[in-house]
Parts: sequence; structure tokens; C-alpha cells
Amino acid sequence: MTRTPTRTAVTKLSLRGRRRVHPAWWVAGVAFLALFGAAGFRGAPGALMMPLHEEFDWSMGEISLAVSVNLILYGLVAPFAAALMDRFGIRTVVATALSLVAVGAGASVFMTASWHLLIFWGVLIGGGTGSMALVLAATIADRWFTTRRGLVMGVLTAGQATGQLLILPPVAAISEGLGWRPASLIIGGVALAVIPLAVWVLRDHPSDRGVLPYGANPAAYVAPAAVGGAVAGSAMKRAVDGLRFAARHRAFWALAIAFAVCGMTTNGLIGVHFIPSAHDHGMPAATAAGLLAAAGVFDILGTVASGWLTDRFDPRKLLAIYYTFRGVSLLLLPVLLSDVVHVSMIVFIVIYGLDWVATVPPTAALCRSIFKERSTIVFGWVFAAHQIGAALAALGGGVVRDVFGEYTYAWWGGAATCALAAVLSIRTRQTGRPGPERPQHRGESPAAAAEPVKSVD
Repeated sequence: MTRTPTRTAVTKLSLRGRRRVHPAWWVAGVAFLALFGAAGFRGAPGALMMPLHEEFDWSMGEISLAVSVNLILYGLVAPFAAALMDRFGIRTVVATALSLVAVGAGASVFMTASWHLLIFWGVLIGGGTGSMALVLAATIADRWFTTRRGLVMGVLTAGQATGQLLILPPVAAISEGLGWRPASLIIGGVALAVIPLAVWVLRDHPSDRGVLPYGANPAAYVAPAAVGGAVAGSAMKRAVDGLRFAARHRAFWALAIAFAVCGMTTNGLIGVHFIPSAHDHGMPAATAAGLLAAAGVFDILGTVASGWLTDRFDPRKLLAIYYTFRGVSLLLLPVLLSDVVHVSMIVFIVIYGLDWVATVPPTAALCRSIFKERSTIVFGWVFAAHQIGAALAALGGGVVRDVFGEYTYAWWGGAATCALAAVLSIRTRQTGRPGPERPQHRGESPAAAAEPVKSVD
């Protein structure tokens, strides 16, 4: 159990934390690597769909179904993972999650039937990556930082999203040169390599390292009560209670539906179907994978910048802008695809990369400002909606390809949903906007003190 430090202890902790790089940054760095490694196999299906289709003669719909199971579990596990991190600790959950990713990736080389794909890609990989995902980023940002939360959330989100994009060129190249099995083994190795770092560096709270959260005011800070294994109530109950609480508020549904659109138009459509669609137009898979990797580079810039902007501007307006740009890009994509890379396609990649997960910092900020100490679990459910949307789009894109022989209607459908998300985002009701943090009151968690009080309905 974490004890609340006395005023003298707080002063000593704050002085100690100033003598070197604050441990919060080391924790955030390892979390970045964990998210990056777990995301590797999340991005692999886009590069491996055609090799699997050609070797096993599985339809795109069958392969997309497995990816959809992956995406659904990736999202539905998230709110429970947030509660599990509270109960058993960040280190235990992250190490277990990375192990599941490694086992799923390694065992997939023995696949001989499409239902094996559901087990390895769907259940094991989906459950493992979902146990971290953006919930890990939100937990680290809330517990270890009282300032720069938006920036940290942006950086960690970039690690998750960029990992699944930057992994595509080597996976596509290895798959074309050596086959998809060696590519899967390499991904499993990446996940395993991060486990020792996670065990060594990650801790649940700053007090475990003898410091205050980064940016905390020693005169006002009071550590929140710890939530450990001895606390009554299961992680599942806490997650379900969080959903029941959030579901009573219209703001939750607006955020959840908008974030579902985010999942549809990133992981579900572009992440899974961009490479097969480019292949339909005569573009080599390695070239298409390289374009997505370039989008990953711009994703880092866009997400970090979005975190910076979220600390300063109304997150509702930021979300409306992001979804509008994304919708216009998808509307134009069918006329941009060809067998070679034109300047117009590069412009699309730059814009889409900057906008890939720029939605995450403002969405997390709205959850934090509206739902206070429940924000991490509520954000887990919002993220679950993100992945449900991604799963529907992944399956729907495969079905559209099987029925019409092309992806045009899938891209246009994604553009229409972006318009809906922009409207929902700007109409999410609140008063005020994120601004300078106010002092914490005794017994109040850092998450609750991070933003001004805002109404829900």
C-alpha cells in the first residue's frame, strides 16, 4: 500500500527528484518501448494479408474476420486492464501482455487452418496488446505527471501508433523475401526483448521511486490512496461500474462514437486494407508498406503536436478539425491510388500521418476533465469503442473488396463517418477548457486536480 507522505517527507522527495532526470521520464520511455513493441504485430496483418491469401487461399473476408477479433479484444480488454493495473500493478500487467504477444506471434507459424488465425492473431495478440494499448499511456500520464500530461500522452500514443506503421516495411520485405513465418518470429522477438526493461523500470507510483509526480507542487500535493490486491472488489467489477457510471452521461456516448470513427478510419481501414488496396492498383506491397511507415513518422510529429495543443486549446475544436481533415483525405483516396507513387499520394500520407492518432490527447483530456478520478477506466471504455469501430471497418473492408472487387466504397464510407465524428466532438458539452492546473485538495487524486471542473450534460 502507498502511504501518504508527511509535509517534511514531501519536501525531501521533491529535492531528491531535482538532482537527476526525473524517474517519470524513464517510466514514460519504457512505456513507449512497450507500446511500440506490442504494436508491431498489430500492424503486421496489413502486410501479411496477401501472403496468407495466396498460400492458404483464404478469402479476404476470412482473414479480415481474424483481424476483427483482434481489434475487438484489443479494445474490450482495455478497461479491465486499467482496473488490473490498479489491482496488480503496471509491471505485472505489461510483462504478461508482452508475453501473450510473443506467444501469439511465435505460435502463428504453425497455422494450417483459418480458425488458427482466430486463436493466434485474434485471441492471444488481441488480448495481449489490449492489456496495454492507450490505457497504459493514460495510466502513466495520470500517475506520474501533473504537468505536461497532454505532451506525454501524445508521445506515448505516438509510440503505439508508430510501432504498427514502422514495422510494416521490414515485415513486408521479409515476407516477400523469406516468407511470412520469419516475419512473425521477428515480431515475437521484439515483444520479448521489451519485457526485461519493463520489469526493471516500471513502477506503479512515483512514491515507489521516492519522488513526487513530475511537476507536482510539494506544498499542495497529497498522494492518492493506493489501490492494491487487498482492496475488496474485483477488477471486472470496477471496470463494469466505470461503464455504468459513464453510460449515464451523453458526453461519454459522444466521445465513444467519435472515437469509434477514429478506429474505423485508422486501424480498421488504412491499417488493414491500404496495402491490399494499393496492391489492387499494381503497387508493390513493400512500396505501400513504406508509405504507411512514412505516415508513422509524421504520426509522431502530429501526435506530439496534438498533445502540446491539447494543453492549450479547447480539445473539442481540435477533434472537429482532425476528423474533418481525415474525412476529406479518405474521400479523395480512390483517385490517388495507382501503381506508382505520385506527389498527391505523398501529400495524402503526410496529412493522414499527422492526423493518425492526433485525436487521442484531446479525447483523453476530455475524459479526464469530465470524469475525474474515474477517467482512466472510462477512457478504457472509450478506447473499447475505438476498437469496435476498427473491427467493424476491418471486416467491412474485406467484405466490400470481396463483393465489389475494389475498396472505393469502403473509403467513401469512412469519409462519411468522419463528418459525423466532427459534429459529435464539437457538440460534446462542457464549460471552460483545459488550462493551468489548480492546487490539489487533500484526498483528491492528481487526475481530478489536473483540469478545471466541467459539466457533463
